This record gives sequence, C-alpha cells and structure tokens, in this order.
Amino acid sequence: MEEIQSQSDHYRSPSSSVSSPANRVPSSNFFYSRKPGALRQPISFVDSPVWDETDIEVKVDEGGDSINAATTPPSPSLSKINSGSLPSPSLIEREVVTRKIAGASIAWKDLTVTIKGKRKYSDKVVKSSHGYALPGTMTVIMGPAKSGKSTLLRALAGRLPDSTRMYGEVFVKGTRRHMPYGSYGYVDRETTLIGSLTVREFLYYSALLQLPGFFCQRRSVVEDAIDAMSLGDYANKLIGGNCYMRGLRSGERRRVSIARELVMRPHILFIDEPLYHLDSVSALLMMVTLKKLATSGCTLIFTICQSSTEVFGLFDRICLLSNGKTLFFGETLACLQHFSNAGFPCPIMQSPSDHFLRAINTEFDRIIAMCKSWQDNHGDLSSVSMDTAIAIRTIETTYRSSADAAAVESMIVKLTEKEGPSLKRKGMAGNATRVAVLTWRSLLIMSREWKYYWLRLILYVFLALCIGTVFSGLGHSLFSVMRRVAAIFVFVSFTSLLGVAGVPSQLKEIKIYTYEESNQHSGEFVFLLGQLFASIPFLFLISISSSLVFYFLIGLRNEFSLLMYFVLNFFACLLVNEGLLLLVASICQNIFWSVLSFVSIHVIMMLSAGFFRIRSALPRPAWMYPISYIAFHTYSIQGLLENEYIGTSFAVGQVRTISGYEALGNVYDISDDSNSKWKNLLVLFVMAVAYKVLVFILLKCCIRKNHSVHKLFRCTQNRKDYK
Repeated sequence: MEEIQSQSDHYRSPSSSVSSPANRVPSSNFFYSRKPGALRQPISFVDSPVWDETDIEVKVDEGGDSINAATTPPSPSLSKINSGSLPSPSLIEREVVTRKIAGASIAWKDLTVTIKGKRKYSDKVVKSSHGYALPGTMTVIMGPAKSGKSTLLRALAGRLPDSTRMYGEVFVKGTRRHMPYGSYGYVDRETTLIGSLTVREFLYYSALLQLPGFFCQRRSVVEDAIDAMSLGDYANKLIGGNCYMRGLRSGERRRVSIARELVMRPHILFIDEPLYHLDSVSALLMMVTLKKLATSGCTLIFTICQSSTEVFGLFDRICLLSNGKTLFFGETLACLQHFSNAGFPCPIMQSPSDHFLRAINTEFDRIIAMCKSWQDNHGDLSSVSMDTAIAIRTIETTYRSSADAAAVESMIVKLTEKEGPSLKRKGMAGNATRVAVLTWRSLLIMSREWKYYWLRLILYVFLALCIGTVFSGLGHSLFSVMRRVAAIFVFVSFTSLLGVAGVPSQLKEIKIYTYEESNQHSGEFVFLLGQLFASIPFLFLISISSSLVFYFLIGLRNEFSLLMYFVLNFFACLLVNEGLLLLVASICQNIFWSVLSFVSIHVIMMLSAGFFRIRSALPRPAWMYPISYIAFHTYSIQGLLENEYIGTSFAVGQVRTISGYEALGNVYDISDDSNSKWKNLLVLFVMAVAYKVLVFILLKCCIRKNHSVHKLFRCTQNRKDYK
C-alpha cells in the first residue's frame, strides 16, 4: 500500500492538485445542476458549489408499468462529495417522480465469460461483473480497447457464440428468463445498410420483415422510428447516394441502424459502440438523440471507448472495465469522486473519459517509455509516469471497499428479490410474408444497383456479340461441325466465367442476411427463396438477350422450338452458375478468395467438359469421375449440341449421307436419343436446386457461428497482444 500511495502521489501533477475540488471556491456559474427529469447539461469543469448529497432509490411497481424515484439518506461514499468535489443533482426532499415506462430493468450478478483457450474455457474475458440498468436511463460500459465491453454487452443480450461459457446470473424484471423475440434490440458495431434504398424504404422493409399485420399498420411504426432518431430530414434520401445525390454520413447511417431496431419498440436496447467512427459533433448529436429516446422509457445499454465532456454529461450510469474487471459501477458523477478517493483526481481541463482511460489503459506505459528521453522538458508527461497496473489495482481495491459497490449490491437485491411480469414475445411476420418482402426488396435493389445485373447484362451481350462475329458465316456443311461445337463451348464457358462479376453483390447479400438472421428478421429458407425469385427476371433477361445475339450470328437452325430450348438451356446454366457463385461466396466471405476460387473451379470444369478431350477418353480417376459429372458445362453443351444436330443429316459425296449424331462422333459425346436434351436440361435444374440446398446447409450450420466466433477470437487475440 505504501508503494501504491507513493505512485498515486507521483501521479498528481501541480495543475491537478491546484485544481482539485478541495481547493476550489464555489461559484454560481456551474454546469452540473439540472432540473429533475430534464436532460443533463454538458459538463464543464469549472468551479462547483458544495451540495447536500442524496441517493435515488428506485422502486418498481408490482405491475411493472411505472417506476418511482424517491430520495434516501445520504450515502457514505457520496457524502464525500460535500468536501468540495463535483456534485450530482439533488431532488427536493421526499419528492416522488412517477413515469410511465416501456422499458424493463436488467441486473447482472457475478457475471463471468470465458472462451476456449489452450485449456478448455480458460481465458476469462469478463470477470465477476456486477451492475444494473433501469428504464428511462442510459447505462454506458466504458473501457479501453479489448477490455471486454462488447463481450459483456453480448452476454447481457444473450448473444454469445457457442465457443464461450457464461457464469453468473442475468435478471430481467427480476427473473432469470431469456428475453423473447421483440423485447430487446441489438445494434452491432458494424452493420450493413442497403445503399440503394432511401431511409424510409429501408425502415419500411425492415418493419415488414419483423412485424405481423397489414402493410399499412407498419407506416406509423416507421415514422415513429424516424422521429425518434431525428431522421426526418433524411427520410427520402438514398442511404448510399448516387451520381446525382450524396449518401448519408457516418453519423446518420449509425442512427438508421439504430432506427431499424426501434420499429419493434423494444423494452431494452443494446448498442455496441454507437459513436464508432463519428466526429465530435456527430457523437454529441447521437447521444442527445439517444438521451431523448431514453426519456421515453426505453432502457439503453451501450459500450463506448471514450467521449467528450459534453457527451459524458449525458450518461446516467457508467460501468468501467479494464482487462475484464469492473473498476467502477455507479452514477457518472460518483465515478469522478471515486477516482479522486483513489488518489487520481481529474484535472480541471481534462475530459473525464480521457482521464479514466489514461489511468486504466496499459498502452500509456509504452508511450511513457518511448518519451522518457525528452520527458523532462515536457511537464505534462511527468504527471502520468506511474505504472498503470498499480493504478488499476488501486482503483479496483478502492471500489470493492467503497459504499458505491455496496449500493450496487443493494440495488441488485432489490431488483431481483421479487419477480416481475415476464416480457411477452411479440408477433413475428410469417415466412410467406418475409419471402414476398425480400423478393420485392431484392428486385428494387437489383433494378437500382447497376453493378448487380445491368452491368452483367451489357457484358454478356457484348461477349455474345464478340463470339458470334468471330464464328459467323460457318455454313451448314460437314466441315462446320467442329467450328460450331467450338463456338458453343466458348459461349457457355466464357459467359459462365463472367459470373465472377457478381461476387461483390453476393457478398453484400450475405452480410445483410447475417445481420438480419442474427436479429431473427430473416432465415435461411426465406433468404434463399427471396433471392432466387428476385434474380429470375434478370437472369432470364440476360439469357434471352445473349442467346438471340449468339444464335443468329452463328447461324443455328432457324426453328422457334429449337431457339426456345437454347434460351432455356442457357437460363438453367445461369441459375446453376448463380448457385455456385453463392456457395463459393458463402464459404470464402472474402472478395479476393471468392474470385480466385470461382475462377479456379470454372477452369477445372471447362477442362473436363469434353471439348479438349472427348469425355469417354478422359482419365477415369478424378477427371472423368467425378469432375466431368459435376461440371454443369458438360450437360449444357451436350444439350445444346443435341438440340442442334439430332434429327439432321449431312451429305458425304453425291450418294451417301450421315446423321448429325454420326457427324459429332469424333468431336463430342452426345446421345442419339431424341429426349436426351431434355434430360440434360433437367439435370441442370436439379444442379441449381442442389447448390441452393448446399448453401442452405452452410448458412444453417456455419455462417452465423463462424461470424460470431471470428469476432470473439479477434477480440481475444488482440487482448493477448495487449497484455
């Protein structure tokens, strides 16, 4: 303790000691005072008067519909504020404020989260955390990077991956039950929005995916969400913008992602880093908007790394974490007093969050070590030259023995001693409705996003034009057979290879699905059906336009039935190709590896399609079995050749004729059965369905699990480096 005290004394700078609360003279110009029930004013570190301190006792009625706040005797810990430190607001003696709420209280006790390490579940990410959140308040989980903030938030929301273990108890309205669908909302740090939709359209489709009932009933919910997040000026603006209009900025996008969860009108809203990538003005606007949302009764819990002084003044309670340990939980102003009691008073010109993170972030030790050579010439650095590990241990020890920790334990007991009414599960949109909504939304996106299918349509037609002009004027003699086979092979292979242009759009679709599925807005079956139905019109448009250009330039048989088969065959080929592309994108989930894998698979399929070497002559291991049988090029080309040559004949000299089947005997393997082309077409459609089934299994078993595990592993690995 002597070492700790000496380090604490060394931590104080002359400026901080002079400006410490005990040495200030109360002034009438202060910013901490506010009227009960009003928004907190931004904190400014000017002189503050001495206040008579009171605690607020929260009583939740049995019905769970209202909350009473009444004054209680002064807390031993908070009474120290009267010695001259920063005060928190007081209420009039015995005044009772009643507020109707839509939120729900949540409390957690001795919460520990472990993940799989070298030894089974040996790495503790969160260690014995205690705390609570009340309706109509904002509770912030603050700490340096990789301190366990997001993991604690996920644990409270019940969204931890399977690779973790949670110990301890989480109570919602005094019960240990999980929160049902619609009772809470969760906004991740990085969310995927649809840039080709306006804000109102995006929220409207989100409401259709989440809520049951008629379409007209969703509009009022959407307008309420727009008003709650102050998005009225941007409601008809495209999220991503276009060549004529700028898209939304990061702060507005963040509010849109929060508004998406508000359409369910949740009791509790969890937000991971609401100020992520926001400047100071956007951050303040975000916090003021969330404060307004909290005053409506919603329980807000979110994480944050640090904030400005004005933003800090809007918080109600703070949970301070470092390396998974809770260093403080309580009122934001009491946190300032806690640090002062531990020997680390906040300098007058420094933001509270910056001061907290400076004291508990071990990264500052590296900065001090780097700057030791010129530290003597900079007095500011001498005030922060203590060992951060000692500071963390001091703050943690002070908190455990303080009245603030006892007050938290007491409040948790009050919130959990009597079970309140459980949260009811809200209605969910039916699968048929969701399929229809996703189909219509995808159609709208594809029609507006030129990179989805319009660019591919231009590329396909251009490629068909190039191939057609190269192989034009072949005639219908026996010598044209080999060249026409080559033309069909090049057309099928190269147009299928052009499907690589759809990799970015497929990856974006998967990201949108991952987020919506994690919040139960969508499902694997619904996602695949909606995407399939939406892509059919565009794929058919591509197939018929490209086929017409190629068919007549090459000079294939001029019969309508044969032309329609060619179009259907190429359409089925595109369907199979889209399924293969979605499967590759779902496995790789990276644009580089998706493109590389897709092109490599196509090259292997092209080699085994029977053009470079007749299929029956291919080496049986691998190339013939199974590659030639799973290559859709084989069935597409074979069906097109059978469509063109079965039933035809070629003159050999003046007397003898041979059939089209015989003419192709040494060029390509086909069947002489007139129904063989329809069997090949059926195989193509079956392969399209098979790829969708494989994607369904992959999404069901792996995608969401791998997404959560990857995020947690990345967080843990960074924490190990941090140590």
